Formats: sequence, C-alpha cells, structure tokens
Amino acid sequence: MLEATPLADGWTLRHPEDAADALPAAMPGCVHTDLLAAGLIPDPFLGQNETEVAWVGRREWTYERELGPASRHEQTDLVFEGLDTAAEITLDGQLLGRVRNMHRSYRFDVTGLSGRLSVRFVSAYAEAEVVRGKLGERPAAYAEPYQYIRKMACSFGWDWGPTLVTAGMWRPVRLEQWSTARIARVRPLVTLEQRTGVVELHVDVERTRVEAPLAVEANVGGVRARAEIDGTRGVVRLRVPDAALWWPQGYGEQPLYDVELTLLHRGGEALDGWRRRIGFRSVELDTSADAHGTGFTLVVNGERLFARGVNWIPDDVFPSRITRERYRERLAQAAGAGVDLVRIWGGGIYESKDFYDACDELGLLVWQDFPFACAAYPEGQPLRGEVEAEARENVVRLMPHPSLVLWNGNNENLWGFRDWDWERRLAGDSWGEGYYLGVLPRVVAELDPTRPYTAGSPWSGSWAHHPNDPAHGTHHSWEVWNREDYADYRLSVPRFVAEFGWQAPPAFATLRRALPGEEFAPGSPGMMHHQKADDGNGKLRRGLERHFAFPEGDFDRWHYLTQVNQARAVAAGIEHWRSHWPVCAGTVVWQLNDCWPVTSWAAIDGDGREKPLYHELRRLYADRLLSLQVRDGRLVLAAVNQSAGEWGAALTLRRMSVEGEVLGETRTGLSVERRAVGVVRVPDELAPDGPKEFLVADADGLRALHFPVPDRDIPYPRPEFDVAPAPGGITVTARTLVRDLLLQADRLGPEARADRGLATLLPGEQVTIGVRGWQTPDARTARSALYCMEPHR
Repeated sequence: MLEATPLADGWTLRHPEDAADALPAAMPGCVHTDLLAAGLIPDPFLGQNETEVAWVGRREWTYERELGPASRHEQTDLVFEGLDTAAEITLDGQLLGRVRNMHRSYRFDVTGLSGRLSVRFVSAYAEAEVVRGKLGERPAAYAEPYQYIRKMACSFGWDWGPTLVTAGMWRPVRLEQWSTARIARVRPLVTLEQRTGVVELHVDVERTRVEAPLAVEANVGGVRARAEIDGTRGVVRLRVPDAALWWPQGYGEQPLYDVELTLLHRGGEALDGWRRRIGFRSVELDTSADAHGTGFTLVVNGERLFARGVNWIPDDVFPSRITRERYRERLAQAAGAGVDLVRIWGGGIYESKDFYDACDELGLLVWQDFPFACAAYPEGQPLRGEVEAEARENVVRLMPHPSLVLWNGNNENLWGFRDWDWERRLAGDSWGEGYYLGVLPRVVAELDPTRPYTAGSPWSGSWAHHPNDPAHGTHHSWEVWNREDYADYRLSVPRFVAEFGWQAPPAFATLRRALPGEEFAPGSPGMMHHQKADDGNGKLRRGLERHFAFPEGDFDRWHYLTQVNQARAVAAGIEHWRSHWPVCAGTVVWQLNDCWPVTSWAAIDGDGREKPLYHELRRLYADRLLSLQVRDGRLVLAAVNQSAGEWGAALTLRRMSVEGEVLGETRTGLSVERRAVGVVRVPDELAPDGPKEFLVADADGLRALHFPVPDRDIPYPRPEFDVAPAPGGITVTARTLVRDLLLQADRLGPEARADRGLATLLPGEQVTIGVRGWQTPDARTARSALYCMEPHR
C-alpha cells in the first residue's frame, strides 16, 4: 500500500548570500511567517510596518532539510502541494526541477536519492520581470507586475490589501513511497438521472510494472462496483437509487456520501486508495434571452434561485496561516448571515480542501473564479502552458464538491479591455481573451461537463453587448461607490449583480490592536496606511455628506456614521434588486472578509469582528424581507418571499412623526406566493409629508422604514432610552424615537461581541442585545458603547 510521510519538520530558512545561521522554518509556511516567528521582522499588520518588510519580497530565499534513504518500495516521490512561486529544487546537488506556479502541485521521482534537499526561491519580482521582458508590457489596474506570474495577485497589494510578496512552501510537503502502481488522478462525474445518483470515476494510474494486472473497486452509499485498468486508465460506474439530494442552505438538507476507491493488484492486494465526499444535485445556468435582455439565473435541482451572495478574498495575506477551523468559522459566519453563495474572487487562490468541505457541509454554493484579475495577461509561453496545467489540476481537484456550481474565467478583464483603454495600448498583443474564451472553457468542457462555465465577471455573454451591460449577464456596480450616492442603486435592475459595495472602517478594537498608540482621526498616519483605496477617505466623506452633517473632529462619531452608511448603502441595493426578482437573480456583496486590518468594503473585518453590515445582511438575506420604495413617484411596500411556502400575514402601515405621534394607520392582509415578490401600494394619505414624518411597515415581526429626506434634514429629538441588564446582555427601552441604535461591544472589551447590529426603536419599544465575551457586564458601561442618531449640532 502506498505510504505517505509528511515532511513538516527539520526545515531551515536562509538567504543564499547571508552568512548568518539558518533559521528554523515551519511547514507549510512562508518566508514572512518564519522571519516573524524568529523575531527578525515586525508584524506587518501593525502600524506602518508593512513598508519596513518590503525588502523580504525582493530577495532570494532557500529552504533546506535532510532527506533520508529510500524505503523498501519500488518508487519514492517527493510531493509539493504548493510552492510559492518561482523555485529550483535540488537533492544532494542534483537538480530535480524548476517551477513557476503557486497554483499547482509538483511531484519529483527521488527513488534511491538522499541527502540535502534544497528549495531555492527567486524573488517573484525577478521572475515577473523576466516574463515581462520576454512577452512585453501589458496594462493592469495596479503598477505591480502580478500579471506576469502565476501567483496570488493580491500578495502584490490591492485596494484593500497590503503589498507583502511572499515566497515559500505554502502547502504541505510529503514523501510518497509505492510499488507496482499508484492512483495518479481520479476525475469524478456526479450526476442525477431522475432520483438515481450516478457516479462515474475516471481513474488514471502510474505504474512501475507495465505488465501487472490492475483493477479498481469503488463503493458509495452501499453500492459497490469494480472495473479493470486498461493500461493506465479505467472507469468505474456506480448507481445509487433514491439518492438524497444536496441543497443550498434554506432549500433543503446537505446529505453527503463517502466515496471510496481502491486500486488492486492480482489477488486483491490493495496498492492505493482515494476517498472523498460527494453530494447528488443538478446545476444549470440559465442565460436565455427574454424581454429584459439576457438572464443569469442559477438553477439547482430544478429550483431557480435568487443568489444571496458574498465575494470572498483570501482570509489572510499569508494563506498558509489559514486553518481548517478558521475557514469553518468564517464560512459559518457567512451562512449565519443568510448567505447561500460565495464567490471566490480571481485575484486570490484556488482555496484548500478545507474551504470547500465547509461549504459542502454548510450548504454554501461556490462560484470559483480562475485566478485572473484586473489586468491584461500575456498568452505566450511560459504562461500559457502554466495556465492550462493549473486549470486541469484544479478543475479535477475540486470536482467532488457539490457546493461548487460555477466556473468563471476571470475578474473584470473583459470589461477592462473594453473600457480601461487596454485595447489601444495593447495594439493587437494578446491579453487573456484566449484563456477566457478558449483554453478555460475547453478544459472545463472536457474534464467537468457537469458544471456551467462563464467567461468572466462582468460579462454579457458575447461581444454583441458591452461586457458590463446591466441588461445582459453579470454586472459590477462601482460607479455608485466611486462617484454617486447609494440611492442610485435604485435606478437600474441588472440581471445579476456580481459586485457592489461600500466602505467602512473595521471595529474599534481592531483599530486599537492594529494601530497601537495612534491618536485616531480619519486622516491620521496609521488610518491612512490602512486605507488602500484610491481616494478612499474622500469617497467616505462625500458619501457621508450626502446624508449627514460631517462630524468634524469627532472620530468616534465618524466611525459610527461610516459604519451606518455602509450598512444603509448595501441595503439600498439589495432591497431594490431582490424586489425585482426574477428579472434580477442575484446579488454578490463586495466583500465578506478581509485579509488584514483595514478600512474596506468587508462585512467582517481583518480580526474576524462583524461590522454592522454583517448584521444587516442577516435581515437583507432572510427568506422574507420587507422594504418601502418609491416606484413611479408612489410609495409601495415590496414583500420578498424566498421561502418554500406561501406567506400570509397581517400588515400594518403607520405614518408617524419623529416625536412619536401616529398620524395615520391602516391594517390589511399580505399574501405572497412562494419564491415570489408581492407589491402593495401605500395609500396616499399615509405618505410622509415633510422631514418630520416617516412611514413604518410591520408584518410577521419584520419591519421596513421610509424617511423621505436625508438624515441631515431630519429634526431628530434628543434620544432618550433606558439600559438594563438582561441574561447574557442588555435590554434597551426607548422613550423617544431611537434610530440606528448600535452597541459597539468591542469597546466593552476586545473579546466582547454583540449578537445584533443596527436597531431602530419607536417610543416604548425595547430590544435585547446579547453580548458574549464581556467579562464585567453592567448597564452603565454598556451605555458608553451605545450610539444612535442625534440632533444636528
């Protein structure tokens, strides 16, 4: 039987030109984390230390360890699951190979060899410059040379991330020792025929003995099957009757089946094994034309979905630090917010098995970008061969996961070619179109015909329409954040909004940890260093000034208002777009998470703390949602029912004054079909008249509010409320209108977390806020961490 031996210990790290002693190295890891562990560099996440460690990414580094003599087996392979990125591998002075792709694994035959194993990494900058010199200049959104090397693009920095260009063995290393034959690849095609689950395992083997008779035996769900290996290939088919269907969360359960495959020699001797978990489900992407343009609707098990999505970036700029437990925690946070789709963005990586396992278990659909983002990518060698090799490996690697439902060619590159002046600058040079419309769809069609492929995001389906045309395919809505008010989200109904978002700073405790000793101000040195977006603070200010009086000189108020504005901006988009289902079939918020402490679009900050946006997503992505909107000059209530059953409820509409007086009221019934949207016209006499009035809609414990003017024009009363201790938290009782009440629990202690975000209370109403991790709870202290809307100063 094949024996696998992890090579996690005994590694050292040194700079080839440095005579100093070698450092102990952790595996998997990278140069930055090893230097950090040795105390030789400061934490690049703190203060402005990022700039002090920039030299690390521009040097060569060598990892070494001793490799003992071979075992009794016929062949010994040295396997690297991930090398970041350009490296030369030698054993006892003998060259094993040179590599240049972070997104691939590598295997070297070291049978009979032993001695000093050395992995020498050249600077990613140096490798990129060699390729640039060979293939020519290509435009990109950023100055760093990420388009010339197959490496996590955002390690070169992004508009939310630091520039920390890594090198190292970022995924595990092992020895595999085997005889006669081993399983080289298993390509599982999992489909449904009515209620019968069909599993077709395409098996490739590698042999040391060409003549040895081989077979494979597989079982799943109590069904067994066997097939002979013809040369180096075989196919085993299994049919599972009455297969339980795997569903995205909110639509059903997530049953998973263990698949076991064994490679057998004559007499039944087991030579190697392969084990995965699968789920039975069907997936389609409906891009048919209709009266509104070209659709983009995911269909799972025949059920058409409004995708409630988030964009995912690498959860740490040093991906080797992301544990299985951390993946599970972050993705459970997504599921807890009502998310049912996670898009893995193209400037990152193909994530680890742990990521997809968690999505399989939680019922989170995965949209996987191929790693291309915001740049023109040359199509010549050596890049073209690397692109196809990585695509082939990762398509097969990820195929078992039922959560994976969509392959996407790139992020914003088709759009960039058309709108960012690339076409003129390229003057006919290749730029990636051959990957997105040629290589990648060919690889997916050949290897994984069970899943749909789309060429890019945004993409209208063909060059017959602008790549970012909201009426066709996927749309990225960035004009609003960059130039407009978030109310402008309501001016269009895209078919599928794959990116949109609004910035806010991280939690206060996250800032305090990341910027020790800083005297906080929006423009203070540390705050500006941890704001990577072009004119980010200017956009935050202009976004605030459209709705609030800017709180000059009051950082705490600025911090609160920017977080409120982020939640309101995203709400404006999702409420509007969900209410236009099925024309609009999904929203994917930019972004769920951060890779370090930073002011960004994230709902969960770099320390894992939820911003108010996170809690707002729980409301916005719930199966049932109420919103008050102006359509054709009239107020309407939109009631979204994404649940499996009809929604019938009593609806109350109240026209109120900010002093708390009920100026008008009506009660009526609400009835909305399953997976549908109901629209109720608000009687004219209940429409708010002037800045002192607003409208409240209540049904089934859900609430929608409509204020007809910006907050800066609303004469709010001075908020009055009582705070009392409650089991596991506090209860707040309003004596006046209290709008957007927020407990910033991390101000009570760095471990404290609140279980809800913004809450608006009418006079006499109360809310209980659960708080965990609060060591010394008391009502007086809690009051100091409560924020809400106040009269203008």
